[in-house]
Amino acid sequence: MDIQVLGGFSVRLNGVPVVPTAPKPRQVLALLALNADRAVPLRTLTEELWGAEPPRSSRATLQTYILQLRELIGEALAGPAGLRPGDRTGKDVLVTSPGGYRLETGGGHRDFGEFERLSNEGYRAMDKEDFTGAARALRDALALWQGPALADVNAGIHLDMETRRLEEARLCALDQRIEADLGLGRHRELLPELTVLVERHSMHESLHSQFMLALYRSGRGGEALHVYQRLRGTLVRNLGLEPSAPVRRLQRSILKASSDVTQDALFDGRTAPAAVS
Repeated sequence: MDIQVLGGFSVRLNGVPVVPTAPKPRQVLALLALNADRAVPLRTLTEELWGAEPPRSSRATLQTYILQLRELIGEALAGPAGLRPGDRTGKDVLVTSPGGYRLETGGGHRDFGEFERLSNEGYRAMDKEDFTGAARALRDALALWQGPALADVNAGIHLDMETRRLEEARLCALDQRIEADLGLGRHRELLPELTVLVERHSMHESLHSQFMLALYRSGRGGEALHVYQRLRGTLVRNLGLEPSAPVRRLQRSILKASSDVTQDALFDGRTAPAAVS
């Protein structure tokens, strides 16, 4: 079974799509897929579909959705030739477990599992200061994303929490990939991407620090200081907070370096002072 959640939702069994078009059965399958090969309690599924106050008919309705999903799975298992004695059925794949249901995938590709594997590979490379390996692994991990997680699935409380977790993991991987690229001296190449990212994440301090550093190393120290002032204004206005100590140190280092070094040195990232590395 192949599962994709990093963008549009897709589940394929023997190459056949088994995601229903109806919103609530689709929601049930998405939660089961994210917990593939693990039991999802009835209470969790009920909360996902109806919140804290489910209707009296919720259990019967959920069972109907499970039957619909099993029919789709059974059709994918049967193929054109139909099922033969001893073949797996929909009930063998979408299994009733004590107090809930479990999606038995039998292996296959899960894009969110591959994303986690590649991200961890990139983080380990960063710990070793292997910037080339880290950039490659993290770029491969981010390439798995085709849009917002579960973009075409209605999300209740549990799917919303899962999609937030995935999006945060995506942002962490992006942050570290940019850090690796800075370590490789790709500051000018990063400027267009970082210009967009700081607009999209107006209070994300790490991205702003990376943008400041990339601008400074590209000979644009004044613009780097303007980025700091814009971040500070946003944080004070929205949260009543000053930028964190590391961001303030970077701003002071750029101020000092901009007054201490020549313009020629500014254009050569390799001559940047250690405090602005």
